[in-house]
Amino acid sequence: MIRHFFYAVFCLVSTAAGAQNLPDFTGIVAKEGAAVVNISTTHVVHDNGMVPGMPNLSPDDPFYQFFRHFGPQAAPRDYETRSLGSGFIISSDGYILTNAHVVDSADEVLVKLNDKRQFKAKVIGEDKRSDVALIKIQAQNLPLVKRGDPIKLKVGEWVVAIGSPFGFDNTVTAGIVSAKGRALPQEDYVPFIQTDVAINPGNSGGPLFNMNGEVVGINSQIYSRTGGFMGLSFAIPIDVAMNVADQLRSSGHVTRGKLGVVIQGVSRELAASFGLAEPRGALVSNVAKDSAAAKAGLQPSDIILKFNGKAINESKDLPKIVASTKPGSKVMVELWRKGVSINVPLVVDEMPADKVADAPQTERKSDRLGLYLSALNPEQKKQIQSEHGLLVESVEDGPAIQAGIRRGDVILALNDQDIDSVEQFEKLLAKVHKGRDVALLVWRGGSSIFVTMKVDGK
Repeated sequence: MIRHFFYAVFCLVSTAAGAQNLPDFTGIVAKEGAAVVNISTTHVVHDNGMVPGMPNLSPDDPFYQFFRHFGPQAAPRDYETRSLGSGFIISSDGYILTNAHVVDSADEVLVKLNDKRQFKAKVIGEDKRSDVALIKIQAQNLPLVKRGDPIKLKVGEWVVAIGSPFGFDNTVTAGIVSAKGRALPQEDYVPFIQTDVAINPGNSGGPLFNMNGEVVGINSQIYSRTGGFMGLSFAIPIDVAMNVADQLRSSGHVTRGKLGVVIQGVSRELAASFGLAEPRGALVSNVAKDSAAAKAGLQPSDIILKFNGKAINESKDLPKIVASTKPGSKVMVELWRKGVSINVPLVVDEMPADKVADAPQTERKSDRLGLYLSALNPEQKKQIQSEHGLLVESVEDGPAIQAGIRRGDVILALNDQDIDSVEQFEKLLAKVHKGRDVALLVWRGGSSIFVTMKVDGK
């Protein structure tokens, strides 16, 4: 009996101690939630009145005028597409950080504060490479977030996200840091913070807080096979985002350094073959003609060990470090060449803009994916160096937006078949049964990635 009594007391004490060790997020929410905003955007889509299913012809095609005048017609109309996101205030006079894909090509951006006030916002600038945008509302004495240091973040520590998933304002979710410096296939210039914090559509652009109530990142995207949250979410480190925001605020655009090499990782076998004691650095496999690297004398088979004094432990580190270097800067590059370490001076180039040129196009909607697509013009094909592809003009609710497809992306192929027209795209999609997966090859930011999604409709 006495033994049972002491056991019961032990259980109560253990439970109380365990409860005391659990994290408490209430203070963070109470203090910092007021600086988190809901962002809604409106984009006006212009419908030319052509009936769906008609040939997707260029206005220069002789048959275009025939179908325009004698084919079945619908009344031309303009209609609005809407999307939701989050953001947070970084200055008391109304500057707000969010994701570029939240406000990209929006005709109107509306910001709702925690106190229910609403303001129309001006887009100061957006940077698609980092997916960071800076917007501004006309207000004063606003609550603002405290900025933390992502470098001090430790894998395994608690973090908190506040945002508007599916439009539910000031929703709080929590988790831990799963990894740091994560490189994603389509994003070469951001060392992402990976977490298991629940992030869903509408959370994009919202803040990620540490337990001190400091913002350490911007919640940007998830990895998912279903379109919903699966425990893998990624945030842009706040120092990277603020660097972008400062440039957008001062000049309206972002400049990045460029080296002009193709690199790969250094395995143990490669390190041994090159006489390197341990596998580290970035192995140069190609040097672009007339690039900064070529002018400095870099060669294929060089291994870049340091760039501007910063160690390159893995090949994925190099693009981020080079991109963050101011164009025109003279830096020293430490190379491993033919079994010897050498230092080479180099003047950093400027990375060109990667935006696909805008041009008026005939848009058609893919109802099963929620995409508005248009054919590429010759200039756009030249920019992406492909004769195939369709430009994503806008994205509505549906599988595409859940899979992270954005306006400005180019769809190159569907299920490994090159795409040349909207009509061809629709015919291929029509053969896919409801609920089945399709794989789209998508061009974005100078590189291509495969994106999978489940098909709606028939």
